[in-house]
Amino acid sequence: MAGGRETTRQKMINIMYLVLLAMLALNVSDTILNAFKNINDSLETSKGNVNVSIEQLFSAFQNTKLKDEPARAQPIWDKANQAKAYAEELNAYIQKIKTDFSTAGNGIDPETGDLVERANQDIAQGIMINQKKGEELKAKINSTREKLIGLLNPEDRASVTFSLEAKDADKNVNGKKKWEEINFGEGTPLTAANTILTKIQTDTKNAEAEVVKKLFGNMDKSLVNLDQFAAVAVAPSSYVIQGQPYVAEVFLTASDSKSNPDISVGGGKLSVKDGKGSYTGSTGSVGVFKWVGTIRVKQTDGQIKEYRTPEQTYQVAKPSATVSPDKMNVIYAGIPNPFSVSAAGFPLESVKASISAGSISGSNGKFMVNVGGDQIGKELNINVSAASGGKTLNLGAQKFRVKALPTPKAFVKGKSGGNVDLEWLAASGQIETELEDFVFDIKYKVIRFSTTFINPRSAALTVQNSGGGFSGQTKGALNSIQPGATVIFRDIVVEGPDGRQKVLDGITFTAK
Repeated sequence: MAGGRETTRQKMINIMYLVLLAMLALNVSDTILNAFKNINDSLETSKGNVNVSIEQLFSAFQNTKLKDEPARAQPIWDKANQAKAYAEELNAYIQKIKTDFSTAGNGIDPETGDLVERANQDIAQGIMINQKKGEELKAKINSTREKLIGLLNPEDRASVTFSLEAKDADKNVNGKKKWEEINFGEGTPLTAANTILTKIQTDTKNAEAEVVKKLFGNMDKSLVNLDQFAAVAVAPSSYVIQGQPYVAEVFLTASDSKSNPDISVGGGKLSVKDGKGSYTGSTGSVGVFKWVGTIRVKQTDGQIKEYRTPEQTYQVAKPSATVSPDKMNVIYAGIPNPFSVSAAGFPLESVKASISAGSISGSNGKFMVNVGGDQIGKELNINVSAASGGKTLNLGAQKFRVKALPTPKAFVKGKSGGNVDLEWLAASGQIETELEDFVFDIKYKVIRFSTTFINPRSAALTVQNSGGGFSGQTKGALNSIQPGATVIFRDIVVEGPDGRQKVLDGITFTAK
């Protein structure tokens, strides 16, 4: 190409050849691009799992510690929610950059599930380096790290292990030292830059989880405060059978095994052991009985201090049986229904239960009832008996109504329709079901459904899907939807644990 006279046409061919060579030199193989896509998908899954774990931590804390010890738990709860807010703020900023990547990269390719311009090596550099978004992101990452660490107690900060941090390199990496240039600089394919952003989002979730765990863990640290004395009376039960003894412990809190207080009830002294007195009340007749315990303690200065228990009440009654459902005042057909059965005055191992239809199994007060669908709408009797003195006593029966399991609702990623982000909808993967406000944790299996995709100015497309997870055809159609598109999931057939199939109401989403 360098020698001799060349025609204009030949010169043009030579120039095109040089351009082709340059393009080949810059080309990134599909194998590498697919590897980045797979890593990105794995990170998205990991991020989702961590998020579920965080939500479970919040739910458990709210339903236990925050409810039982609000004074201690509220400041910790507020800090945990602040940690969540810091993480969500950073995650939202990163998601905005991802949206810029998608817009500049011409959206998602239905065949690869990746950005159309995923091999492009100029887009990420243009946004992150030329537009200074990389510097902004680095500052936000480091700021978020400091904010999260600042929520912890000083003794917890030293043990932080999360990797949410953006630091410039100490030595050159391929001629680059700045964090943003190493991750998003010249030669970085768009899909690789997008994967790096997903990793940072996952790191953010992991950092949030670690901080929340440390914060909530502070509630479980021992809290000892023995600066007050109080008289306490504890009885195993305030309801006893005629002729059976009523036993209660009366003791002084904050005392040790060496203390030897004077404890009395109604003027009569009690025997004391390890600082506790044992009181046995009369049960010779039926009725309600009250008593107060008095505790006298000798102080180190020789003075005697007296403490009185709150008034205690116990009731003496004739033998009876109690049958109570663990979940609700009904029996549901097709599933195991847990019941607690007890009879006052009789040990649990001696109590037996039977049912007029279906089956009942169990012992020691815990039973499981199963009835078939043919009993729906009927009333069943649970009969209780107990062994005493070698004889079996019939303690009575109680009626329960049999109901069918309710119909669940369909959800996609926790939502039952509405306006959603395009990326959110494209990233969904399955139809889920949930029984709202139902006492049993029951899972319905999705058998099949159909999805109708209506893109603006396009004909509607309906895809049939077996099972709850989205098929490749469904995912491909989701990845090709446009802003303003409507996606309708309908004809959703599910099967409950009782083997019955039900058709659920459809759900409709509109992509923003």
